[in-house]
Amino acid sequence: MPYIVWSDEFSTGINVIDSQHKRIIHYINQLTDAQQLDEPQIIGDVLLDLVDYTLSHFAFEESLMDDAGYNAASIHKQTHDAFRDKIQAYQQRYKDGEDVSDELFQLLNIWLINHIAEDDNSYAPVVRENIPGINTSDKQGWLKNKVQKFFN
Repeated sequence: MPYIVWSDEFSTGINVIDSQHKRIIHYINQLTDAQQLDEPQIIGDVLLDLVDYTLSHFAFEESLMDDAGYNAASIHKQTHDAFRDKIQAYQQRYKDGEDVSDELFQLLNIWLINHIAEDDNSYAPVVRENIPGINTSDKQGWLKNKVQKFFN
């Protein structure tokens, strides 16, 4: 399977979110490596990282939408919840000894293309408009406080 490369079509125009989204591309590429090397342990490691990613990134993104006053935040959260459930199910199947790499690879590709390129870009303009300085590194700003809350 070919590696996926970050594309401008994935960009939300919110630097911190785009950086976090690039992680999922990394996970997809790790799965490609694991499949080519026939390394089931790497698949397990990716699943663990992905669960961590979903918990921290989605909570961060949901907080961002709430703070920006995005009116469809609850619908977006439902999409996140469904993805969390799928990832946890894959994790359990992997623990039970099943090879889930092909299905997981497909899920990640679908999610990357549909969720990031479409769903996330629906809230991005609201965030950019309602959270001034979201793309700055202001030491006392919104971004610093949220990053510390979710990633430290």
